[in-house]
Amino acid sequence: MPVLRHPGTVLTDHRFTLPLDHEQPSGERIEVYAREVVAAGREDERLPWLLFLQGGPGNPAPRPVGAEHWLQVALERYRVLLLDQRGTGRSTPADATTLPLRGTPEQQASYLAHFRADAIVRDAEAIRRELLGEDVRWSLLGQSFGGFCALTYLSQAPEGLHEVFVTGGLPGLRTSADDVYRAAYPRVARKVTAHYARYPQDAATVRRIAAHLLETDVRLPDGSPLTAARFQFLGKMLGETTGSHRLHYLLEDAWTRGTSGRVLSEAFLEQVRSAVSFAGSPLFAALHEAIYAQRSVTPRGTGWAAQRVRAEFPDFDAARSVADGLPVPFTGEMVYPWMFTTDPSLRPLDETAHLLAARTDWPDLYAPDRLARNEVPVLAAVYDDDMYVDRDASLATAAAVPGVRTWVTGTWDHDGLRVSGGAVLRRLFDMAAGRL
Repeated sequence: MPVLRHPGTVLTDHRFTLPLDHEQPSGERIEVYAREVVAAGREDERLPWLLFLQGGPGNPAPRPVGAEHWLQVALERYRVLLLDQRGTGRSTPADATTLPLRGTPEQQASYLAHFRADAIVRDAEAIRRELLGEDVRWSLLGQSFGGFCALTYLSQAPEGLHEVFVTGGLPGLRTSADDVYRAAYPRVARKVTAHYARYPQDAATVRRIAAHLLETDVRLPDGSPLTAARFQFLGKMLGETTGSHRLHYLLEDAWTRGTSGRVLSEAFLEQVRSAVSFAGSPLFAALHEAIYAQRSVTPRGTGWAAQRVRAEFPDFDAARSVADGLPVPFTGEMVYPWMFTTDPSLRPLDETAHLLAARTDWPDLYAPDRLARNEVPVLAAVYDDDMYVDRDASLATAAAVPGVRTWVTGTWDHDGLRVSGGAVLRRLFDMAAGRL
C-alpha cells in the first residue's frame, strides 16, 4: 500500500474490489479507493476510525495537504478514512468518457442506478469489515450528501456505526424531489435578495448581462453557449459562506471594450465556464434528483422535478425580469434537462439522464421504522438558512430519529465544516462528549 508523508500527516492508499450490485456478489466488480490519514507519529497507535463521506453526489473525497481545516480536529482522536465514493476520484470512474463503454443509454442508466447512497453504504460496510473486522464499529462524518448517506447507513447497517456526525445533511425521510425544490426556490430567492442588498450595483450588471445573453449568441471558451438560464446557474455560489463575495468579484470584471464595442470579457467567460461546467462532476448532474427518489414516495420517478417545480415560481424567469426592469434572479444547484445539451461534458449522457429521470423503480433509501428504534448517537449541525438542505426537513428528521441531537446555527452556511477552521466539528465532538 503506497504511503505518503505530508506536513503532520501520513497517508496510506487502500483499494477494494467490490460488487457493482451487492445483491449479486458474484457478478461484475468495481474498484473503490480510499485514503487513510493519521497524524504523524501516531501511525502505530490503536486509534478509532472515522469514515468521511463527501458531499455530492458524484464528488471525490478531499485531497488534503497536511492536517488542514476540519481534518486537524478529527486527527486529534481518529484515524480518518477519506472514501472516493463509487464512480468518483480514483475509484472506477463513471463519466462521459467511460459510460458509453457500457453500451446503450438504457445500459448506462441501469449501471448508474447502482451509484446512489444505498450502494455507497454497502461499499462502506464491506470496507469496514475488511479493515477493522466484523465486530469493530467505526464513526462516521457525513457532509451534505454524505449526511444523506449516513441516514441510509443507519437504516441499513447501524451495527457498523459507533457514532455519527452530520454537517448540513439531515435529509427529509419522506420528502419527494418536488418537495425539495418547492422548499428550495424560496430559499434561493432569499439568498439572491440578500446578495443584491449587499452589492446593490450588481443588480444592474446582472440585468445588463442577462439582456445581452437573451439577444446575442455568446459562446464560452469551450464553444458551448452561455444562455441567460445557464448564467443564472451561477447562483449556486450563494449557498457558500463566501459565495456572495466571489460572485460579486466575478461580475465586476464582466465587461470590456472591443472593436465592436462593449463585450463580455474573455476572463469573465472563462470563469463562468469553470463555474457552470460539470466536467469535473458529471455524476452530480446525472444523479442529482435520483438522490431523492424512493419508490414508496415517488412511484412515478423524479421526472425533472427542478424544471417542473420552477414553473410554480415565475419570478425566476430572466426574460420577464429584464422586460420589467427588475433584478434578475439566480438559481441554485438545481439540475435542468437543457444542461445535458449545452454542457459539452454532459452531452454524451443526455439520453441516459432522461432515462434516469423517468425511472420508477428506485429502492427506498431510508427505513423510518428502523430509524425510529435508532440507538446510535447522531450529532448534527443544521444551518439556519442552508440554501441546499431544508432546515425544517432536517429538524423533522431529527425529531423522528431517537439519538439525534442538533445544533442549529446561523453563523455558518452549508460549507461550515470546511471554512470554520474546525469550529463546527469541534462543537459536534464536544456535544458527543457531553460537554455541551
